[in-house]
Amino acid sequence: MSSSDLSRREVPSTFRCAAAGLVAAAIFLGLADVLARFFAPSSSPLVALGNTIIAVSPPALQDFVISTFGSSNKTVLFISMAGGGAVLAALLGVLARHRLELAAVMFGAVAAGLILVVLVRPDTGAADAIPAAAGAVLGLAALTALILTARRGARGDASGAGQQAASRRAFLGLAAAGTAAAAASLALGRSVQTFGREAGEAVTRMALPSPAVRASLIPDSASVGVDGVAPFITDNADFYRIDTALAVPELNPDEWTLRIHGLVENEVLIDMHELLSMPLEEHHITLACVSNPVGGDLLGTAAWLGYPVRELLAQARPLPEADMVLSQSADGFTASTPLEVLTDERDAMVAVGMNGQPLPAEHGFPARLVVPGLYGYVSATKWVVDLEVTRFDRQTAYWTDRGWDEQAPILVSSRIDVPRPLQALPAGDVVIAGSAWAQPVGIDRVEIQVDGGEWEPAELGSDVSADTWRQWRYVLADADPGRHWAAVRAITADGEVQTGDRRDPIPNAATGRHRIDFQVEQL
Repeated sequence: MSSSDLSRREVPSTFRCAAAGLVAAAIFLGLADVLARFFAPSSSPLVALGNTIIAVSPPALQDFVISTFGSSNKTVLFISMAGGGAVLAALLGVLARHRLELAAVMFGAVAAGLILVVLVRPDTGAADAIPAAAGAVLGLAALTALILTARRGARGDASGAGQQAASRRAFLGLAAAGTAAAAASLALGRSVQTFGREAGEAVTRMALPSPAVRASLIPDSASVGVDGVAPFITDNADFYRIDTALAVPELNPDEWTLRIHGLVENEVLIDMHELLSMPLEEHHITLACVSNPVGGDLLGTAAWLGYPVRELLAQARPLPEADMVLSQSADGFTASTPLEVLTDERDAMVAVGMNGQPLPAEHGFPARLVVPGLYGYVSATKWVVDLEVTRFDRQTAYWTDRGWDEQAPILVSSRIDVPRPLQALPAGDVVIAGSAWAQPVGIDRVEIQVDGGEWEPAELGSDVSADTWRQWRYVLADADPGRHWAAVRAITADGEVQTGDRRDPIPNAATGRHRIDFQVEQL
């Protein structure tokens, strides 16, 4: 019987049809997601779609999301995709209430679009369409079965209470089974566990050699000893993550290679065994994200283990005309770094370790770039596999194509960690503390202004290196009860004073001085 021949009494309820669409879509995406565990990361339609949304989103939108949600930006994207997908699936189910054939065609069209999104990703091939295609077939079958069962239920509703109850049980049972299968698939799928089991085992198997050059010891005096100030060394689990990869690339270190080519006299190809056999160096370096808002937390400090990029480039012997290195990630991301920065005496490295461990998957395993003094979008390529020596007037990169600056030196900045904004404090001495950074120049002084008064010097923690942040504290003695505010500014080792002019992150980092309000209460 065609949908046009249905009598009004044989049409199922809108609610059941909407539920049928939701369950069918969940089965489609769930099966595709779990099958994608055996293919490339972007073989999951959810991952491929998310990556595509990131790639085509305007820079202003991306910056707003990162500034607002920080390292949770990818979670927000997934939730947004889930909400939009749920609405579309419910609408297809409602359409199938009267016109199942048309709804099936549209379901197939949406599936075909997602398969195309998978295929155009830089890390996928033809075989990677299999998970989405298999999920689409099963999802379409589920939609048809659920709608037909709902229609039989509608006829049962018109025939009697017994048949109505049986039909309702049949629909609910089918929908419940489909929902359970979809939930299990999504829970085991690529989107939830974006780092596969084999690559995870590779991380645990990879043994790091002892560094030929060890990082200097961090003295206790580097910390100002104030609760609430971020630790000098950021734990791997707490280190900020901002990148364009929804699914973490799965690279086997035994198969990893780094190619150095382009405007060079000698093309170089290095594998992981060769890299680990080189005299590795360990250095404390603070990394910062260009999207960090004034007072934000998109930065952290770690002990990085790696091999100097300048030594690798020396093997390749760049031509005199070269002025840029275009680094590329395994997932297609690119960054353009000034050649001069990678060949001077700063501790730019191809890193393999972080805080005494192999790089965590989400931070670039098995190798990434770490470059002091530049924002990550032009320097900190994770899962790095290619270095092309070239020129700025010949090549562009992911973020420079979107209007960001080419050079991107880190600007002098500071942050108040304590007190928290609007925190209520007891009367008496008030401790104000935080961190300041200006890689690779270093921090010379930090000054505090309270309630519009004079700028007063803060006490500094010991300086570890010019490539790391520096903690500071200031004691406001005998603070009067009431509302107060404090602002901070940093001065670099070469005398540059942090500007008070407010600026948005685009095209090269937010500027301005961090200010917080706090309340002192009468004892």
